[in-house]
Amino acid sequence: MDAERDRSIRVVFVLQARSLVLDWAGPAEALRIANQQLLTSGKPARFAMEFVSTQPASVTSVGVALQGLAPLPTQWDDRATWVVLVGLPGNTIDIENDEARALLHWLRGLRLEAGRLELVTICAGAVLAAHAGHLAGRRATTHHHHLDELQRIEPRCDVVANRVFALDPPIYSSAGVTTGIDLVLHLIGENCGEALAAHVAQTMVVALRRGPHDPELSPFLAYRNHMHAALHRVQDAVSEQPRNDWDVPRMAGVALTSPRHLTRLFVEHAGVPPLEYLRRIRLASAQLALGSGATVTRAAERAGFSSDTQLRRAWRQFGLPGSPSSQPASVRR
Repeated sequence: MDAERDRSIRVVFVLQARSLVLDWAGPAEALRIANQQLLTSGKPARFAMEFVSTQPASVTSVGVALQGLAPLPTQWDDRATWVVLVGLPGNTIDIENDEARALLHWLRGLRLEAGRLELVTICAGAVLAAHAGHLAGRRATTHHHHLDELQRIEPRCDVVANRVFALDPPIYSSAGVTTGIDLVLHLIGENCGEALAAHVAQTMVVALRRGPHDPELSPFLAYRNHMHAALHRVQDAVSEQPRNDWDVPRMAGVALTSPRHLTRLFVEHAGVPPLEYLRRIRLASAQLALGSGATVTRAAERAGFSSDTQLRRAWRQFGLPGSPSSQPASVRR
């Protein structure tokens, strides 16, 4: 893991009165589990969470009282920071009250910048971002009950329907409730690696890793719907270091079993032979590298393929559309 991936990320959850608990508790748990796993593996925790509000106490959507909330921050250090805006119950968002006015005044003062100060909205949090003027010329989504409201408030926003989340750095928006977990898993994957994101999803028993376009099963999470500890250990090792010189005997060494028995375990519990699993993980790693702007040669190297030709052969074998060289780079930080 390079120095950039070791840097702490400040995560500021903004909680208004009646805030939807699942909008912030699920993402916060995902970040906590990510920190826990990083510490267990001997790495530093990445996510420093804060819970702030216009008032020191608040009552959530389900009536649970929150105490000791910090004030809205006015100082930003050199850490990357995510400001997380969550939803409220109701078909529209009321901004004609003192708390909303104070929050919007604070939001309007934020100087968003990709990689430095970014805004993460969950459910109707996007509506608040629009009221604060942050979504003009941006692409965003929100809960389906609020799509028309969002478009009405900010006509210059490209409001995306039927999406789990939308990425337009420094704005990241999700449709609400469980999709906030999907978005945070995506951000964990971008900042800490897909293997960690898959581990967090498994721990939370999130069956699917959904993406910004269509629901899809992450290759890093696929073939792991089992409870075999030794097999998970091998899959973790392969996912974390796909470019290692893996073969079945080396994988068997991680599992502390024979190569023949490991193959039986893979077929029985994962439904796929070990070398096919390895190729799929390497292919997924290459896709991520291509999406971040790497050349085909560099993507093949990062993923553990011996050459461009081997990457292209795997691409065709698993029926991916187009070719490695035709893949557009995603917008990255």
